[in-house]
Amino acid sequence: MANGLYKNIQNKRRRIKAGSGETMRKAGSKGAPTNKAFKQAKKTAKKR
Repeated sequence: MANGLYKNIQNKRRRIKAGSGETMRKAGSKGAPTNKAFKQAKKTAKKR
């Protein structure tokens, strides 16, 4: 099963914190998740 949007963001933040040299994309830039992607992810989010 593929990772979801929030899992991918969480993993990237961990890599950055570990010193990978990556950076998060700015909102609205090419390849960054859109508001539509966040709304879709919210629909399928599991309750904690």
